[in-house]
Amino acid sequence: MFEPSTENLTNKILIEFAKTIEMFGLTPLESRLFAYMYLVEKPMTLDEMSDGLGKSKTSMSTSIRSLSDLNLVTLVWKKGVRKDLYEANTELFKNFMSFYVNKWFDAVNHQKDSLEEIIKKLKQHGTEHEPDTYEKLLKIINFHKQVESSFQNMGQG
Repeated sequence: MFEPSTENLTNKILIEFAKTIEMFGLTPLESRLFAYMYLVEKPMTLDEMSDGLGKSKTSMSTSIRSLSDLNLVTLVWKKGVRKDLYEANTELFKNFMSFYVNKWFDAVNHQKDSLEEIIKKLKQHGTEHEPDTYEKLLKIINFHKQVESSFQNMGQG
């Protein structure tokens, strides 16, 4: 019977976990880096991340900055270490859902604002020429308001 090596198994877990993280809108490299850091469970330097993933230190720096902006990694201090150390934030569900809800909320809010601008233009030009379009647009804006409200409620939960 074939027994996969621990390294092979860890790599498979990393790949599958990274695929899940990509669904939250992160780049493939950001997703792989986060998954790697999460699995390693210790603070790491950019050099260690670069060695672990086989990517340049520059690409690690760019990705770690993005992950840090999303509160998915934290800069940590360790006595005697002069280089910056980062570790993955382990509150996965809370952080990813917060990121995801905020992203959707912002997108829906932007779309709603754009649609409301169209309503203003229709009102300026008189809606009597396009009553069906005007009514449909109001329904679409109402849909966006309902979605926005749902995401606001999720964010408060």
